[in-house]
Amino acid sequence: MEEFSPDLDRTELGKVQIAPEVLEVIAGMAASEVEGVAQMSGGFVGEIAERLGRKNIARGVRVEVGSREAAVDVSIIVKYGHRIPDVARNIQDSVRNAIESMTGLSVVEVNVHIVDVELKAEEKAPAAATAVVEDYQRVR
Repeated sequence: MEEFSPDLDRTELGKVQIAPEVLEVIAGMAASEVEGVAQMSGGFVGEIAERLGRKNIARGVRVEVGSREAAVDVSIIVKYGHRIPDVARNIQDSVRNAIESMTGLSVVEVNVHIVDVELKAEEKAPAAATAVVEDYQRVR
């Protein structure tokens, strides 16, 4: 699925190949800069890697690269209160523009997967405190 693109640009000096990982970083940066994106979602393995101190800009991004085209899948956590269809459309536009302008590849699709909603910090804290109190009272 993820292969190097054959002969993206051949000159008399040689050829240029762009690794899928490069496109994943470009897409990850473009998506994370969109208003309404709380964070990228890399799943269980990505979460463990980040806890171990490994920063992964391409977290939550999968790319399939052909000789002239690319397809992208982006998994994100959206901020509460933002309109999800608008955030998704802005991600699609941003990722497509970034990849096409930086690589010259044509982006045939950008699939956006919303995997969670991030609540505001003040909304999370009371719920967590309540859960602790309830757990504590149940133990008595």
